[in-house]
Amino acid sequence: MNFPLILFVLLLLTGAIWLLDIFLLRKQRASDQNEPWWVEYPKSFFPIILIVFTLRSFVIEPFKIPSGSMIPTLLVGDFILVNKYTYGLRLPVINQKVWDISEPKRGDVLVFRYPEDPSIDYIKRVVGIPGDVITYHNKRLTINGEAVKTEYEEDYKYIESGFGYIYSDRFSEHLGDEEHSILINQDASGVQYSNIRQYPFRENCKYNRTGFTCEVPAGNYFALGDNRDSSSDSRYWGFVPEENIVGKAFMIWWNFNDLSRIGLSIQ
Repeated sequence: MNFPLILFVLLLLTGAIWLLDIFLLRKQRASDQNEPWWVEYPKSFFPIILIVFTLRSFVIEPFKIPSGSMIPTLLVGDFILVNKYTYGLRLPVINQKVWDISEPKRGDVLVFRYPEDPSIDYIKRVVGIPGDVITYHNKRLTINGEAVKTEYEEDYKYIESGFGYIYSDRFSEHLGDEEHSILINQDASGVQYSNIRQYPFRENCKYNRTGFTCEVPAGNYFALGDNRDSSSDSRYWGFVPEENIVGKAFMIWWNFNDLSRIGLSIQ
């Protein structure tokens, strides 16, 4: 369901009836005659739809986390807020950027339209910006020849639907000025080669039995899930085009299963 498009159509419809009433219908009604329902209801909803559409399109948009690919940063069931203007203003529905403000940087938690199906929204962490050479071998991340600093924190376990407990190691990872936690399952393969697809700029990546090296093309970003061994990300379906970017996740505003998460900032 394309909710932004539905909201846009409702905005046009209610706005058109509101304008029609101001410039035509109101003049034709007797002073003591009530508005017909098909005028009253759209006029009542128009300002509400306008506010929601404006906020959702240009300021903040809510999302729900459906999978565990970003554990431990984000848990299944987290409701998050995404800043829509951090990376520039975009026209709603068509997502065309009209005003640059900033660019995604390494460490940002990015919401974007899934390259293989733009009707689906994905959330991952940016690890590579245009021009970067990303290497991931033996579960160690290197950017432009420099190993990303990681430090062991603790053993970590979580429940994955249908599988019971999953046991992993929790590490802190430093990307630029950002520090966040990631999970690494030492028993899992760093890259599941059967899941690698043919994607745009596939020639920029070289895979072998221990991992891969990718050069990020201009206008694209390389994104990984914090739950490194349970994430469908740029390792498999390729780069995130700039035009697919929705915004930057910055806060958890609700979780029905854990109220202590409400208000947490997303690092």
